[in-house]
Parts: sequence; structure tokens; C-alpha cells
Amino acid sequence: QVSVLYFAKSAELAGLRCETLSVPREITSLQLWEEIVKVHPRLALIRDQVVFAVRQEYVLLGDQLLVLQPGDEVAIIPPISGG
Repeated sequence: QVSVLYFAKSAELAGLRCETLSVPREITSLQLWEEIVKVHPRLALIRDQVVFAVRQEYVLLGDQLLVLQPGDEVAIIPPISGG
């Protein structure tokens, strides 16, 4: 189980700020994103703009293998506009 944290637009689309999800211990970053989108399909809208962080380290969506530990944090950070 991992803690998924949603920020800004991702929190709006998911309808919550954090939750715990059960995912495989070994999973690619893209597979992990797909698992999260299965639970919150509206997040697919921001897929090309989202920044993904696992244990406070940025991860690109792709084939990178993640070895998750129980309680690891996964953050979904959409682009933040400034002005």
C-alpha cells in the first residue's frame, strides 16, 4: 500500500487530497500512473502535463521500475501556473 497525494488540479479531478492504494510492490512508473487513473479516470486529462514524485523524487512516466515499500508516498503534481 502506498499513500497517494494529490495537489492542485489533480486534487480537483480526483475529488480528494490523499488516499491509500494497494499496488504491486514492483511496478513501472507508467503502470503506477495507470493504476491511479483506474481509480480516478478524470486524471487522464492531465497525463501529459503531470509531474509524478515517488518518495519525494521526481519520476518520468515510462518504463522506470519502482520498488515500492509499504507507506511510500506518491505525489501527483500538475503544472502550476504562475504570474
